[in-house]
Order: sequence, then structure tokens, then C-alpha cells
Amino acid sequence: MLEVENLMVFFENALALGGLNLTVKQGEIVGVVGSNSAGKTTLLNTLSGLINDMRTQAGRRGKERISVYGQIRYKGEDIIDWPTHQRVKQGIVLSRERHPIFPESSVLENLKIAGYRRSKREIRDQLTETFRIFPTLHPLGKRKAGFLSGGEQQMLALAMALMARPSLLLLDEPLLGLSPLMQTAVMAAVVHLKQFAGVTVIICEQYARPVLPVIDRGYVLENGMLTFSGTGSELISSPEINAAYFGSIQAPADRPGTQGTV
Repeated sequence: MLEVENLMVFFENALALGGLNLTVKQGEIVGVVGSNSAGKTTLLNTLSGLINDMRTQAGRRGKERISVYGQIRYKGEDIIDWPTHQRVKQGIVLSRERHPIFPESSVLENLKIAGYRRSKREIRDQLTETFRIFPTLHPLGKRKAGFLSGGEQQMLALAMALMARPSLLLLDEPLLGLSPLMQTAVMAAVVHLKQFAGVTVIICEQYARPVLPVIDRGYVLENGMLTFSGTGSELISSPEINAAYFGSIQAPADRPGTQGTV
């Protein structure tokens, strides 16, 4: 579905991403883990097209120059020069970090806003599907989003992304600031997105413990460079990666959303 080859991003002369190569297959959950300032957000901004908007705005303001090189092939077509709105139309949707919601609007209003490109019938049908995947939100429909807990707001952010009917969902730090219990719930929701909505997911996170058990494959990003790749189990079992990023981790028997727990 997605192939990234030799992707490089510069902010003036500073290298943000250096020669990245990664592949995402249809129906996979792919994790990209790394510490703060590793380049995770820059990667997702580049995949979603936001980097092109940032580059245009920076040029107008005479600020730092942003340069992007390499190839991003989505369903066989190079999209590196596509604007954000064109990528959204083709099913590439980014859910940004820190709960990008409208706090003064209700949960239901947030979901309808997220589906603004759809017809009323499509919005109605998608709301039914969304509440099936995120049943926690259904009784909260009339509550203002700003009064939700952090975990509920993150669920809402994921649900809003789903309203856009993504084929490829990009998640930037969805576990940031959440309790371990809510982190597990959010990752279970990500698995449900794959299982019941057929969504392919790239999740960028620094909190590796709840992410690794649910991903099909993962990449470790450090200082803008990919330093390791493999399955979640392979990342967990690597002594170097385990010590550097994850601490002591025991792989669970099952994934969240199934009979096991994380």
C-alpha cells in the first residue's frame, strides 16, 4: 500500500529525516517508535502532506527553508508532491497528537464536523459504524468534548479520523499523557479499527510497551534515522532495542481486543 524510499527532510541545513525506507502493506498495523525529537512527527507530517503546507507557509514568511527528497508511493503512485487535501481524498488521514478536537462542541458535533466531506446519509451510516467500534462514546454524544477525560478525548480523536473513512490512518503519539489503563484501551481501539473497519494504520509512539504487542511490524527511529526494523516480537527480544527503549517487557499471549490483555 505504501512504500517510502530514501526519504530525506531538511529544515534549513538541519537533517530531520535521513534516507528513510519503510513499507506498509494493506491491512497492517505498523509501529514507528522512538524518543522525543527522533523525527516521528516529521515523518507523519511528510506522509500526510502537511510538510508541503508548512514549506509553502515558511516560504511566504521568509522563515526556515524546508526541503523534501525521495519517493512516497501510495498504491503504486508517487505522491510526494501531492497537497494534503488530495491525500485525504485518497484515504490518507492524520490524527495529530494531543487530542485534536473541538472542546466547545459536543461529541456528536465533533464527529459530524470530521465527516464534512460526506453526504448526510454517509455521515449517518458512518456514525453507526463509529459508535460500534467506539461504544464508549455513544452515551457521551451530547457532552462537550472539553469535558471528556484524556482517554475519552483520544477515543474521540480516533473516531473523528474514522469519520473521514481512511484507508491509511496515521496516528501521532495517541498515548501521550494517558494512564496505562487508557493506553491499553486506545490500543485495543486501534486493533478494532483494523479488524472491523479494514483500516491500515501507522502509529508513531515513544511509549513502546503497549504498542509492540499489537503491531504487525515495527521500525525504530533515532535522530531521524531508522536503526532497527522487525516484528513486534523481534523488537521486544532484541537486547539492544529492549534496553534502549522499552525496559523489561514480557510479550502477552494475545492482543488487546481479543481474549488476552496487554
